[in-house]
Amino acid sequence: MYDIVGRRLLWYIISLIFIVPGLVFMGYSLATHGTILPLSIDYTGGTLWEMRFEQEVDPTVVREVFVDAGYSDTQAFSVNDAQTVQAKLKDLSPEEKEAMNAALNTQIGAFEERSYRSIGPAIGNEVSTAAIGAVLIASAGILLYIAWAFRQVPHSFRYGTCAVIALVHDVLVTVTFIGVMNLVAGWEIDALFLTAILTVIGFSVNDTIVIFDRMRENIKKYRGEDLATVTNLSLWETMSRSLGTQITVFLVVSAILLFGGASLQQFMATMLVGMVSGTYSSIFSAAPILVAWEEGSLLGNRRKPQPVANEHTVPV
Repeated sequence: MYDIVGRRLLWYIISLIFIVPGLVFMGYSLATHGTILPLSIDYTGGTLWEMRFEQEVDPTVVREVFVDAGYSDTQAFSVNDAQTVQAKLKDLSPEEKEAMNAALNTQIGAFEERSYRSIGPAIGNEVSTAAIGAVLIASAGILLYIAWAFRQVPHSFRYGTCAVIALVHDVLVTVTFIGVMNLVAGWEIDALFLTAILTVIGFSVNDTIVIFDRMRENIKKYRGEDLATVTNLSLWETMSRSLGTQITVFLVVSAILLFGGASLQQFMATMLVGMVSGTYSSIFSAAPILVAWEEGSLLGNRRKPQPVANEHTVPV
């Protein structure tokens, strides 16, 4: 059986490979844009343009016209009926609006302008502030709940702390992905990004708790054994359940990513990366960090684990 916990240095290096670029990107964004992440018009403000075409039109097609003209952050969606589309994009000058009018008429067809108004960033700022507060409160709640739920094992507070560390790991990996896609495809942080992050957090913590719960059971079963041995055994016992659950979720998310249209592409891709990271961090980050903390050895075991001295002996 592969010793996952004993080779934790390898998992730390892999995590750093995916986290450090995100930290660099946040520093670059702060230096160039004044914010740690590139923000869409949900946060910076922009224009809301509602138009009704003479025929039914797919909002994805409308968005592509704006993207081809250089407005890559445009969002488009149907309202009321299949002929009415609302486009949300950065502010246009009169000349730019006239050019977009011509492009829409040429590529899609004639339309009636229902409304054209500017929207401010106030709502976006309010939502982002509330979301950050919610993440902080949820993290504190997760830490305290796990510490209480695992109170029968030594140092239960460390279980909650390691679950929160894994949570932060997943957020930073997701930020790295957004940073890469910002450079490649001009992606920016929108309101759905926060939805994806909150979903990933719940996903990650759930998987971590499953592993910790098996560790709690095995600590009682294999009394006297060192935590590294018990943890490695627990990881392998929960591996099939964790991977089986995650694969079914990945298939659903991947299907939506491929066939859900351009308006959902960024949201679902962020979810997919975050969930992959959540599965990884639960197995290769949270549990090994907990063992390292208990042993007082960040990079590896200070002592050789003792074999399990009963019929359940598992080689490590």
